[in-house]
Amino acid sequence: MRLGINLGYWGAGMDADNLAVAQEADRLGYDVCWAAEAYGSDAATVLAWVAAQTERIDVGSAIFQIPARQPAMTAMTAATLDSLTKGRFRLGLGVSGPQVSEGWYGVKFDKPLARTREYVEIVRKAMSRERLSYEGQHWTLPLPGGPGKPIKLTVHPEREHIPLYIAAIGPKNLEQTGEIADGALLIFPAAEHLEETALRHLREGRAKAGLTMDGFDVCPTVPLAVGEDVGALADMFRPYTALYVGGMGSPKQNFYNHLAQRMGYEKEAAEIQAKYLGGDKEGAAAAVPHSLIDSTTLLGSVERIADGMRAYAEAGVTTLTLAPAGFTLDERLTALRAGVEALERAGLA
Repeated sequence: MRLGINLGYWGAGMDADNLAVAQEADRLGYDVCWAAEAYGSDAATVLAWVAAQTERIDVGSAIFQIPARQPAMTAMTAATLDSLTKGRFRLGLGVSGPQVSEGWYGVKFDKPLARTREYVEIVRKAMSRERLSYEGQHWTLPLPGGPGKPIKLTVHPEREHIPLYIAAIGPKNLEQTGEIADGALLIFPAAEHLEETALRHLREGRAKAGLTMDGFDVCPTVPLAVGEDVGALADMFRPYTALYVGGMGSPKQNFYNHLAQRMGYEKEAAEIQAKYLGGDKEGAAAAVPHSLIDSTTLLGSVERIADGMRAYAEAGVTTLTLAPAGFTLDERLTALRAGVEALERAGLA
């Protein structure tokens, strides 16, 4: 099992620390460094900046938001980053959510599966440097009846095939991801529930495409914190978990809330959401069960973290992306080093 890191969002006051974390991960042999975007920093700029100051670690978008860019623009960005990094770029895509898509980008959040499929087809075609023409439900290239003509990408990516990942949570999205992508970006993964909540759907999609799971990258992001008091470490992640389970999306369209329900937390997920959307964020955080946090993070001693890593590997994870937590840079770097030590103790290095 390989290790990655997720730097999250830029601009939160820890940018210099984030670069130091990425550079230390590069030195330690981590496989990939991911960066996110929502409605603040964009991931492409961050990845170019990190790649210019590291040597071997891959850089990946987790994710580029589909409503933010026309597919041809995403192909241009991917090809440029792959060329600049000498083949170290991984393209992660996702539909975002209805509030961001419609409120920030002005793009209707409808038929996300069909939109994602068309988007991926256009991106792949553009990156292959074919002359770009496409007829779909959401995109038609060139536009009919106008001066547009099929043209092809002028930039040569370093590789013929840039790895393409999709952020997926729901069963149908996971199945389609298995069918059309090279990897899946997962969040809030519990090793004991991974087969039922993700792997079986991904496997069904691979089978639909006549493929197996061989070579497909199952890549969940897992917060990591090192220490002896597991309860106190878990409490660090209560606001984070409450935000996603309770506050992301609308009452009807919160993918993370639905995921918590599929893991057996139906009552708790409803309570967290009701309190969060009602303005009681502290109450929502307090309502998050310790077991939900503990099963979707790596907390405690190096040996306990190693046990968790073994469970993820046995469940089918191929790249475990760590989000090293800490109040200081030294604490985050210590967590980063502990991740490598835990992987070695687990016999997975």
